[in-house]
Amino acid sequence: MKASNHLWKDKLISRMPDWLAREVDIFESEIQLRKTGKIDEKVFAETRLRRGAYGQRYDNGHRHDGIKTQTLNFPSGELTKGPETAWDAPGMLRIKIPYGGMTIEQLEVMAELAEEYSDGIAHVTTRQDFQLHYIHIEDAPAIMRRLAAVKITTREACGNSVRNVTGCPIAGVCHDEAFDISPYAKALTYFMMGHPSTMEFGRKFKPAFSGCKQHACGLTNMHDWGVVARKRVIDGVEKRGFELYVGGGLGSVPHPAKLFDEFVTEEELLPITQAIAIIFGRYGEKKNRARARIKFVVSKLGIDEFKRLVLEERAKLEYDPRWTEFLTRLNETDETPIKPPTDMPSNGSAEFHDWIKTNVYLQRQKGYATVTLKLPLGDITSGQLRKLADICRKYIGDAIRTTVEQNIVLRWVSLADLPALYQDLKANHLARAGAGTIEDVVSCPGTDTCKLGIAASRGLAAELMRRLNTSHDPVVRDLRIKISGCFNSCGQHHIADIGFYGVSRNVGAYTVPHFQVVIGGQWHENGGAYGLPVGAIPSKRAPEFVNQITTRYKAERNAEENFQAFIKRIGKVEVKKILDQLATVPDYLIDKTLFSDWGDPRVFTLGDMGVGECAGEVVSKTDFELTAAEREVFEAQIELEKGNAKKAGEMAYLAMVHAAAALTRIKNPSLSNDPEKVVTEFQTRLVEPQIFHDKYAGAKFAQYLFIAHQNAGQTSDKDQAHHLVEEAQLFVEASYACYAKLQSTPAGSIA
Repeated sequence: MKASNHLWKDKLISRMPDWLAREVDIFESEIQLRKTGKIDEKVFAETRLRRGAYGQRYDNGHRHDGIKTQTLNFPSGELTKGPETAWDAPGMLRIKIPYGGMTIEQLEVMAELAEEYSDGIAHVTTRQDFQLHYIHIEDAPAIMRRLAAVKITTREACGNSVRNVTGCPIAGVCHDEAFDISPYAKALTYFMMGHPSTMEFGRKFKPAFSGCKQHACGLTNMHDWGVVARKRVIDGVEKRGFELYVGGGLGSVPHPAKLFDEFVTEEELLPITQAIAIIFGRYGEKKNRARARIKFVVSKLGIDEFKRLVLEERAKLEYDPRWTEFLTRLNETDETPIKPPTDMPSNGSAEFHDWIKTNVYLQRQKGYATVTLKLPLGDITSGQLRKLADICRKYIGDAIRTTVEQNIVLRWVSLADLPALYQDLKANHLARAGAGTIEDVVSCPGTDTCKLGIAASRGLAAELMRRLNTSHDPVVRDLRIKISGCFNSCGQHHIADIGFYGVSRNVGAYTVPHFQVVIGGQWHENGGAYGLPVGAIPSKRAPEFVNQITTRYKAERNAEENFQAFIKRIGKVEVKKILDQLATVPDYLIDKTLFSDWGDPRVFTLGDMGVGECAGEVVSKTDFELTAAEREVFEAQIELEKGNAKKAGEMAYLAMVHAAAALTRIKNPSLSNDPEKVVTEFQTRLVEPQIFHDKYAGAKFAQYLFIAHQNAGQTSDKDQAHHLVEEAQLFVEASYACYAKLQSTPAGSIA
């Protein structure tokens, strides 16, 4: 039974920081204004997003938890609300956990909220946040007050704001770090939260801290703003500072971050970041959200000009004592172990020692370890959270952190306690081995709850986890698989050894869920390299691809050859051969299984294509032309792989032109292949009438064609060509989606 909002307000107000209490009061007032129609829906949407409140989808009615698929039941009518009234039905609340740091009390409150207001599950995200799903908007203030009472906020967890500041979960105990980044991550979080310099952002801004360069804990290469801890001797004195990067990002088209400065002193960290925020707000795109991230500002201005503008702005800033005050409190994030250091036990079962191999990290402090709890798909139940709080109270105290791989780590475990800790975790289904291995699959929500989801990313992840195990060849075991339900890379598919993102394909009268396969990303070195999509296969065949590519890697790799080097050596043409064998979809009557997605028995059908067709499958000219455009994108990849950036860029551009022509000929059959005419007609007949415009972000991808056309003939460097190839693939995917929409309407059908 839900507690009364007013009762909780009276009970907890004394424990709430004043600024958080005021923040919740304001939001509660805005909810009331929205109910009475006194606040514009668009304004309310932004204000709730800035407080972590999202709408979510319900058309699926399932939630995958990595073990089984739950069927969710809601009161009549809750699943029929349209997106324009997203918060009339339950939604999602994102909860900020700066650098992943948590206390026992916070775990207990999260358990209570998941049980009382959600579906009994709390979800750890790839930004170290927690999310609660199926939350009613009128309950949000009560939840926020209970969180505020234990010093947690949802403020700016979403929206055009500074998102959760992520940090290495083993910061402070890592062997390779320059120093503990935790207090700096905490300082940046609260300095930038609600700062006037962030109010003009056109899109979100994601920061990350890493204590070292070689590992993946911080993933600074894929962030809008990322720093790596550094030390330098200046005038005979050792100084702390940071290697600062800007302009990274995944999304639909990933950009590697650019080095802004090799060494920003700890005193300059906050003022330089403030100046960067001002320049982003001033020069960032406001109208076209597809190009509103800071990566586009850096790309357009160039890193040298961007840095000049930032330093110029920094020189104008009025002094703020908060820039350096936190440096006197660097020990406030320190953790005190509750047990003395001990030696590693030699006893234990084979199962226990397998768990030790993958889930236990020996800290630099002798006698202690950090233990990773592998959470299937990032989910943990309210009951498990309560038990985990008891376990932490027994072994480690408040030394708890979430991770960007959707797990939880327990720090400062005395080594002699490992066998007992393992048994306690096992009793609560929290001792799954395989953390940080191929079976520790990362996935975004996909079609379970996300409105942008195209394919069931969590369903595929759950299936892969069922099939994979840690008995793999050691090199295969260490690969990473990451899955997104759409092109937006919330599952970080670009930095996986094997990545997937959801797309769809038309097969006869049906729409078949597919996943685009992304190969060759690099998780280590802070997300050091991005993979490229190679081809699409039916969703149900994705596990078979994983099996075939890993089997081939085991059989053919050279000694000490990592997966990226192996893929580069054999070439994407060989990978494409595997995909081609899996890509063909038989007739629905021959194999119905491919026409539904993981965990959802319903068939993805668009209805009959027409009346009076013969039993044979009709393949239209548009089908052939879109297939040809997709082939051209792949050929552009091959040229990029050979180092022919200019040719790769040209081919990617032409692939977009040919895909646009294929669609536009449905409306104008006599259209030629002249790029100028194709782009003009495409804009007039498909973009302006909003035909090339749907949940697959067709309008956004149209801009990729327009910009490539505007810049046609200009020499491409490697990065530019890489972006063009990625954009071309997304444009072709959007073209497939648009074609499916045209086929589903009598006016647009070409039959």
